[in-house]
Amino acid sequence: MADLSRIGEREKLKPRNGNEPHWHRLRQGVYLGYRPSRKKAGGIWFARFYDAEANRNARKRLGDYGTLSGHDVFKQAKADAEAWAETVETGGERARDMETVKDACEAYLKEKPGSITEGVFRRHVYSDPIAKVKLDKLRRHHLKAWRERLEHSPALLTRTKEAKKKQTKVRSKSTVNRDMVPLRAALGMVLKPGAPNTDAAWQEALRPFKGADKRRELYLDRDERKRMIDATCGEAKPFVKALCLLPLRPGALAGLTVRDFDKRTRALTVGKDKNGNPRQLTMPQVIADFFEVQVKNKLPAASIFARASGEAWNKDAWKHPIKDAVKAADLPRAASAYTLRHSVITDLIRERLPILTVAQLSGTSVAMIEKHYGHLVRDDAEEALASIAI
Repeated sequence: MADLSRIGEREKLKPRNGNEPHWHRLRQGVYLGYRPSRKKAGGIWFARFYDAEANRNARKRLGDYGTLSGHDVFKQAKADAEAWAETVETGGERARDMETVKDACEAYLKEKPGSITEGVFRRHVYSDPIAKVKLDKLRRHHLKAWRERLEHSPALLTRTKEAKKKQTKVRSKSTVNRDMVPLRAALGMVLKPGAPNTDAAWQEALRPFKGADKRRELYLDRDERKRMIDATCGEAKPFVKALCLLPLRPGALAGLTVRDFDKRTRALTVGKDKNGNPRQLTMPQVIADFFEVQVKNKLPAASIFARASGEAWNKDAWKHPIKDAVKAADLPRAASAYTLRHSVITDLIRERLPILTVAQLSGTSVAMIEKHYGHLVRDDAEEALASIAI
């Protein structure tokens, strides 16, 4: 049996009768094959897997890896053969149901549904040439071209109520980073990272820009937040007040249902959030009383903070009431739902609540809290040191 990992030995191989590849054993039941060309240098690579249950061999053509050279050819062919064998061994779901990038995105949404992710796929993937690229043929240059198209597409701001015209701006690096996350996650679910610095290293094209995320600077103090609540229309007022009481993401707050609140223990279970891990908060009595009013006479599956129609709030629904309230309360025009979350977290840090506790309450990591709010801790440390000076 040939050792296909050795370039010299591979180049000496001759075509077999019937175009049967030369096989290299990777592990029990899994083989990598190579069929040298009769007309030119190089050849075609194959994968073979023995299915014990079906008592037969399954075979897949991998390609010629023409963009690679030297030892990188064998490394990538070996990785692809092993990845394919794993899908066959575990039932072959990817082989049957997922052929294209779009298929991978749709499968990811079934596993982790979310309106933001769905929106990114709809706007930037499904209508783009990348959607039709076969997963087996996906290379770094495909994703690099997709990323360039993403970077040059304008970012949608909003629509004016009067003219109904779209308002756009140049897409920032931080926005590009956020829009790449869903596709990177979807592909990571079905593809193994390619060999570094090769065209098969699809993951390298989706690396985020470094230092693109800026620290949030806009802060509303308690009086300003109260003015905003008072200026909010009756339909949205409970939702906006809740944003001022808890350090939750707006989407996580909107996803809360009546069954998530236990008035007996004052516990609130936050299930739908960015990190995907449910967490539980124990609220003080004053906040629990507010939540008790919101869930009164509602069914367990109903949204705690619902619109007049009974539907849960979402980004498109809450942004206009909040903008109107900001204008009516004479607050900085850049204030948004996320400004309220940032302001609550800032106050918790200022009250010297441990960073770990703040991270757990807000559903983020300690590293992110330190990155965006560490300056507050350093200021407090400076004041503490000054207070004990002799």
